[in-house]
Amino acid sequence: MNYLVAVLDNRIKAEEAYTALEQASLPQENIDILGKGFKSADEYGLIDPADQAWKQIRLMLLWLVPFGFVAGFVFNNITGLDTFEFAGRLGNQIIGGLLGAGSAAMGAFFIGGGVGIAVGGGDALSYRNRLNDGKYLVVVRGSEALVRQATPILRQFRPENIQGYSAK
Repeated sequence: MNYLVAVLDNRIKAEEAYTALEQASLPQENIDILGKGFKSADEYGLIDPADQAWKQIRLMLLWLVPFGFVAGFVFNNITGLDTFEFAGRLGNQIIGGLLGAGSAAMGAFFIGGGVGIAVGGGDALSYRNRLNDGKYLVVVRGSEALVRQATPILRQFRPENIQGYSAK
């Protein structure tokens, strides 16, 4: 499936673009407008990268933290480190396990997508931000030929951005 996404400044331009695409005999079921009064990003299925990242982080935490605890506990047991004399042998092993679990939690956050949450990234987020700014998206989905046919039609409306995608 191929997608063509055009970002337009206002509702009038988006509706004019939609009408022009209809007049060019593009199937209505392959054209959508996203924005206020039309489909929302969630209704269209434009995923929120932050939600996906948190799901990935939680999944990684589920198996990394216990593994990190065991790894820290075993490492302390093998090396016999006595970092905290007051804790004794078992206390040092437990502290080693807790440090291993903490390291695993940091790994889950950074590898699972925490940096993307903090910094932001991906086109889905930029499109969501544009929708929040009051812009409109005209999306054409279909074959490569359909997207090629829609491109010059949408370009005549001078979109802020026009981008094609191929989802395999």
